[in-house]
Amino acid sequence: MKKLLVTITIILTFLLLFIVNLFAGEVDTFMVKSNSMDKLISNIIITPENYKINNERFPVLYLLHGAGGDFSHWYLSVPELKDYADQYEMIIICPDGGVTSWYWDSPVDKKMMYETYISKELINFVDENYKTLSTKNKRAITGLSMGGHGALYLAFRHQNIWGAAGSMSGGVDIRPFPNNWDMAKRLGTYAENKDNWEKHTVTNMLHLLDGKSLEIIIDCGIDDFFYGVNHRLHEKLMGRNIPHDYIERPGNHSWDYWRNSIKYQILFFNDFFKKK
Repeated sequence: MKKLLVTITIILTFLLLFIVNLFAGEVDTFMVKSNSMDKLISNIIITPENYKINNERFPVLYLLHGAGGDFSHWYLSVPELKDYADQYEMIIICPDGGVTSWYWDSPVDKKMMYETYISKELINFVDENYKTLSTKNKRAITGLSMGGHGALYLAFRHQNIWGAAGSMSGGVDIRPFPNNWDMAKRLGTYAENKDNWEKHTVTNMLHLLDGKSLEIIIDCGIDDFFYGVNHRLHEKLMGRNIPHDYIERPGNHSWDYWRNSIKYQILFFNDFFKKK
């Protein structure tokens, strides 16, 4: 049944992309060979309407999905992304991050190397094959839930790659959830591998920030089960005098919240791209 649902999702994704491309040709899928995991990985690219007109190059936003999702979920749930790409003249990349990879290079499962995939293999492929502005000042990353954690995790660790990062309802402190979302499969159990958990949680990585190299936006609904860890992350950033935008408002862990949230985050990233 699960395989059938995955197959149906993929078919619907490609059907939707075919219909969109029939009229605009601005949304597409592409495959990248991950040498680190020895497999092909699907991704979506959304380009602005003037992408094909001249040789202009564009800034890029990487948009990460949550646990249980795949590369298609953002565009299927928020087709307005195409309008945002047009309005702000940016490329949007929606990678596949595995069902529950948490965007780590897993220390216990060498088949899960999604930090390497996103921050090296995918970045290189995109910059080599599309008209990108390939500097950190024209590259940003954000995501929802697992993807919110992943975006901050990757950006904190690779500030030479991304100049701005965001999180929407992100699982920014994984330690309160030791039995959830396959994290124990990626890090080992918390009881036996506490050091792995401490090293792989965003809230413990603030020592990597100098307050200048990375622009940050974080938001979370006050009814979200991740609200507490997001609010504590905000307080820790404040305590370290690290500039960031922080938003909390009514809402829970849902597409209604993220559909609204992405509008503000894209505006934040557009301002970052313009001023740099």
